[in-house]
Amino acid sequence: MKNITNKIKEPSVASKSGLPPGRLVYIGKETTAPVRITVIDYDADNFAEREVKDLKECFAFKETDTVTWINIDGIHHTDVIDKIGAGFNIHPLFLEDIVNSQQRPKVEEGKRYNFIVFKMLDYNDATKNVEVEQLSLIVGKNYLISFQENIGDIFDTVRNRVRNPDSRIRKYGTDYLAYALMDKVIDNYFVIMEKMGERVEEIEDNAFTKQDTKFIRDISYLRRELVLLRKTIWPLREVINTLLRGEVKEIKPETLLFYRDLYDHTVQVIDSIESYRDSLASVLDVNFSVQSFRMNDVMKVLTIISTIFIPLTFIVGVYGMNFENLPELHWKYGYQLIMLIMAGIAAGMIYYFKKKKWM
Repeated sequence: MKNITNKIKEPSVASKSGLPPGRLVYIGKETTAPVRITVIDYDADNFAEREVKDLKECFAFKETDTVTWINIDGIHHTDVIDKIGAGFNIHPLFLEDIVNSQQRPKVEEGKRYNFIVFKMLDYNDATKNVEVEQLSLIVGKNYLISFQENIGDIFDTVRNRVRNPDSRIRKYGTDYLAYALMDKVIDNYFVIMEKMGERVEEIEDNAFTKQDTKFIRDISYLRRELVLLRKTIWPLREVINTLLRGEVKEIKPETLLFYRDLYDHTVQVIDSIESYRDSLASVLDVNFSVQSFRMNDVMKVLTIISTIFIPLTFIVGVYGMNFENLPELHWKYGYQLIMLIMAGIAAGMIYYFKKKKWM
């Protein structure tokens, strides 16, 4: 997965300018990792799991009566994606979207399958950053092909459910398998939101105590991260809503209830993001207000000091003039008297300011 906030030097969509539609050009983080293909084939009574080396082994599952989950880790090898597309008659435009890791989440209907693309999120505890990875699904009548950017994912719990002969997933088709994968991704969103919530609470606790630029920078960084999360998760709401409308084939009526639950969870995640963004905006306003209040206190103290010294400076200025006929200059107690008068003026002004509650 790549960091959701850090800019990565990678091929952009602009690099495809001038190429014909359907031409496969990988757009994502540069990597030399190998492609790994795993196959899980099952029904209510049978189960088989293995890693395949030859793509042709996958094509045999195209017309079987069992449910087959083909998982491909590594979309940077476009030749592998192209061969999978040819073997399962996947439209070239869908293949083009699969190898574009910047693709916006969406759902589209093919000839004998549905194409779904969305984002997986993970939280890096070491760097306190959210990492994003694209997941694409080809959901056919009896097969599901998942395309991931890297080896390693969050679907071990789903695999364990498939391995269990008594689990519900063994009795359903590819539409329920697609739901299980999406459900795991969205459940992981809640983990991300919990981590984000802890960071927001930490910032809220420090709103009255920290006034440095680092604190403001942390708030700005977290707000930007939440904005990117919203852009990543928000389109998934429309994807699930499209599936719920019953317009997409291969989604059985009895499975729609589970997708409705996905929709509710997605709305909850989006609401959490909006709530955290509002909280950070409030913290920023409070922080600026505290800074302004402290600055006003400083200016008030400085103004009072300056006001007290205005008459004192005047007296010092008068007796600092170089005239010989200032009678007090030659009086034995002149200095003591002037100092006493200056102290009395200062004390009187301080008393007046306190009586007015200016200090």
